[in-house]
Amino acid sequence: MSRSPWVLRAPAAAVLMAMAAWPLVSSSQTQRLEPVVVTGTREPTPLDWLVADVVVIDSQRIRDSNADSIEDLLRREGGIQLSRNGGPGQSASVLLRGTSASHTVVLVDGVRIGSATLGQTDLSAISLAQIERIEILRGPGSSLYGADAVGGVVQIITRRGSGAPQFAAHAAVGSYASSEADAFASGATQGFDYAASVSREASDGVSAVKPGDTFGLFNPDRDGFKRSSIQLRGGFSFAPGQRIGASIVDSRLRSQYDGAEYNPPTFAPDPSPDFRIRFDTRVGSIDYRGALSSQWTTSLQLAEQRDDLVSGGTSFSRYLTERKQVTWQNAWTPAAGQQVVGALEHVDETVTAPFPTPQRRNSAAVLGYTAQLGANKLQADWRHDHNSVYGNVSTGKLGWRFDVQKDLSLRAVAGTAFRAPTFNDLYFPGFGVPTIRPEHSRSVEVGVAWKNSVSSAGATLYRNDLRDMIGYQPDRTFCPADPSYDFGCAANVSRARLQGATLTASHRIGAIGVHGTVDFLDAKDRSTGQRLARRAAHQETFAIDWTSGPWTFDASVLDVGARPEGGVRLAGYQLLDLKARYRITPNWQAEAKLLNATDRRYEPAHDYQSLGRQAWVGIRYAGGGL
Repeated sequence: MSRSPWVLRAPAAAVLMAMAAWPLVSSSQTQRLEPVVVTGTREPTPLDWLVADVVVIDSQRIRDSNADSIEDLLRREGGIQLSRNGGPGQSASVLLRGTSASHTVVLVDGVRIGSATLGQTDLSAISLAQIERIEILRGPGSSLYGADAVGGVVQIITRRGSGAPQFAAHAAVGSYASSEADAFASGATQGFDYAASVSREASDGVSAVKPGDTFGLFNPDRDGFKRSSIQLRGGFSFAPGQRIGASIVDSRLRSQYDGAEYNPPTFAPDPSPDFRIRFDTRVGSIDYRGALSSQWTTSLQLAEQRDDLVSGGTSFSRYLTERKQVTWQNAWTPAAGQQVVGALEHVDETVTAPFPTPQRRNSAAVLGYTAQLGANKLQADWRHDHNSVYGNVSTGKLGWRFDVQKDLSLRAVAGTAFRAPTFNDLYFPGFGVPTIRPEHSRSVEVGVAWKNSVSSAGATLYRNDLRDMIGYQPDRTFCPADPSYDFGCAANVSRARLQGATLTASHRIGAIGVHGTVDFLDAKDRSTGQRLARRAAHQETFAIDWTSGPWTFDASVLDVGARPEGGVRLAGYQLLDLKARYRITPNWQAEAKLLNATDRRYEPAHDYQSLGRQAWVGIRYAGGGL
């Protein structure tokens, strides 16, 4: 039985308030170096200068986390929920501030990835071992990154070499015949920098669909996965402030899933075939960045991305997206504390499908301004997109932040965003309509943040109104006069309002660190008044870590509220994860973790199963050599 939301939410809010007050009695005032991020403005900017709501997950947090995938790591952050069709390796959707997976832009080192036919990015193909850090922009991002950044932007930044040669490796085994191994090498010498990583993960998993499902898809076999990745990145700094570089990221996922074929004469669902997925993602780029003067920096990037998905049982379907992207960007500092960013971007998208128009082109101009004027920080962004299929769209964002005192700030942001129709929305036989319009949104948010060297606390309230949402129109009288639309078509059919609040707090006192988030979400279809599917009205996280000599212990709790889907109510659930690390030498570390320690059974999506209790043991090395 799921607990009443208030049973958990009231204590969770009380814990956050206590964590926020705790620093007042702490005596530690260790200075902490503020991270530099690029996603909030498109240019490297200290996190503390930003007006936008940006969070950074750095390499240390990635290594120390209990997450088994990118999507599982992201769900521990405020404002993000996860929907996955089964266990690890299955298709997963990240829902940012209540929006859908098609409302989030995902970048790898500044290059957009994802399927142009499905209109979303499946993160299950990308390994955590490749990643240096993840930057998350929560809120409208179309004024910087164009179509689909309605809920926000997730930027994955891969590892880059610097300093003396370094080598790291990790191996672990766990329940469900699971295993993972990765290795990384990096360094820099005489102007050259290099980084390389390889990884492999595998698990037998469980049946993706539970017994007795609605559509007869259950197959008692295990739906496991294998994922392998390689990342290469290098560059040459041929003069002070001048660097040319290249990188490639290649990830390959092989997995099984539960499905059905409908064959004559009965057309009854037949789940017996072994349904498989082959999902390959590749990102390659060449880039230059240089300081032309003390006030002017320019960069040029040429990139290519390939998203190749093949799936089926006895017959297979292929969805291939190829993108070619060119970006020229300039940053100018007219005065101290001010920056102007201008960019020109062109993207060619091509899909392998029997569509009348398998290609489209998008050209864009971006202009951004940030300023620090005393206690005030300002940000204004504007972008104009011209697309060969759906025409012209302009978006903008205004943000203001006021530093009440050194540790306390207030902020407000308002912006517009849009989602482009996918190739399936436009051209899929018997469904797509070439005249369909982009979705549009208007959003506002206000926030307060408090932070010192050992503690932080914050609250953000937001509202996002979406219109012209693309969905299924069952009434064929609203579809083109063509027999192929006998069962309806794609149309701009609905409106939605997403409003909510995110509360966060963290504190470290001596050897103990605590962190917590509380999320409230009201996501409704304004056309029907119904809650949007797979969105929980509340979600909470709490984590604590403790270090004693060579030992470090971690415990984290994730609580997800009930979610509606397909006319049913998915029960809420709570997950407890435990982890212990022992430092054998300065370079060697042994690890053990127990995921879903209480063996909680729950549905991550309607009719889908999740993994039960999982035990892992592993070893990690990091240093200059063996």
